[in-house]
Amino acid sequence: MDKKTPLYDKHVALKGKMVPFGGYIMPVQYDKGIIAEHMAVRTKAGLFDVSHMGEVIFEGPGALATLNHLLTNDYTSLAVGRVRYGVMCQEDGGCLDDLIVYRLGEEKYLVVVNAANHDKDVAHMKPNLLPDTTFTDISDETGLLALQGPESKAIITKILESGELPEKYYSASQHVTLAGIDCLVSRTGYTGEFGYEIFCPADRAADLWDTILAAGADNGILPCGLGARDTLRLEAAMPLYGHEMNETVNPLETGLDFGVKMNKADFIGKAGIEAHPITRERIGLKVTGRGIVREEEDLYFGDEKIGHTTSGTFCPYLKGAYAMALVEKGKVSVGDTVEADVRGRRIAAEVVPLPFYKR
Repeated sequence: MDKKTPLYDKHVALKGKMVPFGGYIMPVQYDKGIIAEHMAVRTKAGLFDVSHMGEVIFEGPGALATLNHLLTNDYTSLAVGRVRYGVMCQEDGGCLDDLIVYRLGEEKYLVVVNAANHDKDVAHMKPNLLPDTTFTDISDETGLLALQGPESKAIITKILESGELPEKYYSASQHVTLAGIDCLVSRTGYTGEFGYEIFCPADRAADLWDTILAAGADNGILPCGLGARDTLRLEAAMPLYGHEMNETVNPLETGLDFGVKMNKADFIGKAGIEAHPITRERIGLKVTGRGIVREEEDLYFGDEKIGHTTSGTFCPYLKGAYAMALVEKGKVSVGDTVEADVRGRRIAAEVVPLPFYKR
């Protein structure tokens, strides 16, 4: 049975269209619709419930070594209060999940995992803990809200009572009191826009949700659902697990090399990546023909099939249809024209640089 986040009743009261997603019942959109929500984030502010994401704590003298063993990135230089991306691979180098790591203390780390992968991730992490590492799953007791958009700082400042907001991208502040609630606030997000992600006790998430929406009323804030979250991340060309990466794709093939440190002594999947020639690459497409190209459409360069699309939609801010694709490496360059086979009809697209949108 699908779970409910602590904000389920709030979504229903706001007439959210509820759908199953990642093991939860989540709002895909509210009454103003996906385009309005998308544009609010790009121009003003949007508030997302992301409490379906999983949170686990690694702590103890062995925590750093365990993270460096489990994940592709190197966390040795990660300072307390900073945040770093990483990928967790299986032995052959295929992606199990992509994660965000927060260093909370000298021997304490918070790791955020994708909702649909929570159980799989935990089952992989636990047997691979190195000595002197304590693992605690705090997913059920944690609420997580994402306040995104250029008005985010103005809104959050209205309810800030004590503590310092994080200034740098991929940094975080602990013990920030927002409307009487003790929160961890980070300068992170999945929209390509300025914003914050706010961790709080699950039983206070509904209060925080109401307070932020009220504080942002004069700033044009809208509650936002999964639909806008997906169009925003695609417009910013951010990869999504199950689309741009999965267990058959290694992180170097899908353009995640910034989060893979092959010069580390070792990590699970390193040997598999080294043994796997990089024959594919992720590219960006601007649809020039009539129609929208979505995921899993065969892609052709002339008469030759070169790969398939991984995500695609209409991007409201850019006012056009865009897609990402995984194709044979070196087959096409920026400016080339390719065609996607959409239910037997070829739709033309131009290869363009990633990301499509950058703030």
